[in-house]
Amino acid sequence: MGLPIWMIFLIVFGIMLLAMAIQVVREYERLVVFRLGKHVGARGPGLVLIIPFVERFIKVSTRTITMDIPPQDVITRDNVSIKVNAVLYFRVIDPNRAVLEVEDFLFATCERPVLKSGICAENVQVCGPAASPGE
Repeated sequence: MGLPIWMIFLIVFGIMLLAMAIQVVREYERLVVFRLGKHVGARGPGLVLIIPFVERFIKVSTRTITMDIPPQDVITRDNVSIKVNAVLYFRVIDPNRAVLEVEDFLFATCERPVLKSGICAENVQVCGPAASPGE
């Protein structure tokens, strides 16, 4: 005869469980793993086994992320109003700290990047001929 129905059910359940346990992590990603709510560590890259229903993970990208900061008007020390445009580059070095110590590190970084309100006149590069301070 054939296999009993409970044996077929167990085989199908085992294959589904194995499919849920295997995670493929790319070279630029890390998995921060929690076992029953307790931090276990970071895993990856490559083939990673996760215990289904016991372990949870958060996937973190370690690639460099660029963000454009909108132009802002600032006043220099000598009361000259200038418009400053900037680009922000950042990268996650430690995925464990990025997940455990900040609720949402992407939101915290891009929420409102504000430039310092006063920029020293010596640090500002102005296009055009350089004028001496006495003129």
